[in-house]
Amino acid sequence: MLKYGIVAALALGIATPAFAEEYYVVRDETTKRCTIVDQKPTTTTTTVVSEGGVSFKSRTEAEAGMKSIKVCTEE
Repeated sequence: MLKYGIVAALALGIATPAFAEEYYVVRDETTKRCTIVDQKPTTTTTTVVSEGGVSFKSRTEAEAGMKSIKVCTEE
């Protein structure tokens, strides 16, 4: 019984990071367009534009957040 518990705990520990999706609203500095990405940018040509560089838990939240970010709504 203990062996099954250990195997289940290991499987859950490996699978849990896959469920923790994060979305970022970023702005391309050359095109001045905002997009939503699922990984924090590592290049200098894109910048996280959400307040404080926070991530969103779902794509829907990121889309709603993008509508309220001033640099994304300016033309």
